[in-house]
Amino acid sequence: MRTNPSFLWIGALLLLAVACHSDPQVEEAEAFMLSDTMMHRIRIDSAFMTAVQSELTLVGKVVADENKVIKVFPLVGGVVEEVEVELGDYVRKGQKLATIRSGEVAEFERQLIQAQSDLLLAQKNLRVAEDLYESKLNSQREVIAAQKEVEKTQAEVHRVKEIFRIYGLGKSSIYTVRAPIDGFVIEKNVNRDMQLRSDNADNLFTVGQISNVWVLANVNESDIGRVRLGMQADVQTLSYPDQLFRGQVDKIFSVLDPTTKAMTVRVRLRNEGMKLKPEMHATVALHFDEGRQMITVPANAVIFDNSRHYVMVFRGRSDIETREVEVYKKLGEVAYIRAGLNPGEKVISRNQLLV
Repeated sequence: MRTNPSFLWIGALLLLAVACHSDPQVEEAEAFMLSDTMMHRIRIDSAFMTAVQSELTLVGKVVADENKVIKVFPLVGGVVEEVEVELGDYVRKGQKLATIRSGEVAEFERQLIQAQSDLLLAQKNLRVAEDLYESKLNSQREVIAAQKEVEKTQAEVHRVKEIFRIYGLGKSSIYTVRAPIDGFVIEKNVNRDMQLRSDNADNLFTVGQISNVWVLANVNESDIGRVRLGMQADVQTLSYPDQLFRGQVDKIFSVLDPTTKAMTVRVRLRNEGMKLKPEMHATVALHFDEGRQMITVPANAVIFDNSRHYVMVFRGRSDIETREVEVYKKLGEVAYIRAGLNPGEKVISRNQLLV
């Protein structure tokens, strides 16, 4: 039997077409592997068991540390001649804040001069009484009376001088208001030419140190049972939305506001760079343990698609699995996985979509 050469050529072409159509795909699938460039672009993290943390979000405001805030009151009445500082200025202890021309200061000066004159007269009378007593021209009772008068006038001089020391008065009718501590002027209630009464009960300035500040936050009645002393707190402000200020709850005010039915907690913060200003609005996130454990991965490792959550499990450069997982919740930079992942498994947490 003779074979037609055309059939041989057709068969060879068919075999070649089948080989070209199927074998490269198998080889390509078997040869899949992440390149060195991709390995540098991705990030691999391990899943691990950890305690489930929860978060309680509160609204509050920044206030100065009340233990380092001093209100400055006028000790005399009069007319304000100069105001040396403005709201927000930093002042040093003893720095001049304002000057007041006061008739009361002039009266204290008159009292001091009168008291010193009375003391000189009393001392002179005592010497005369002692000389007469030595000459037996008067009695010891008169000497004792003269001594008592000297003591009385000395006490009056001391009293007036103490007023001068406390008020910081000089030898004029000017009263100088000075800063009691180093700090910022956080309240100012005085202007030039203002008239002050001697019975004025309003403070002129408030000076406070804000190197450490408080954040006072309101806790709703339903959340009071979750709050504990020492809880970690993350504070955010409108002025610095991308920055977290970390502190702790150091005081719980166990009294509810009768209007809002809320309880106040206090978070103490170190004010780096003096960024936090009194009366700033703040959002406080309190972290607490839910009392159970769950698998945790970085929140960026979870892919959300078609109402489902996925992670890319990395077992090797050529062994990567896209696996569906059940996410319990995300909190900050972590995600808690309820099912679908085992402790110790590795997941891709950066640029996984490129893979």
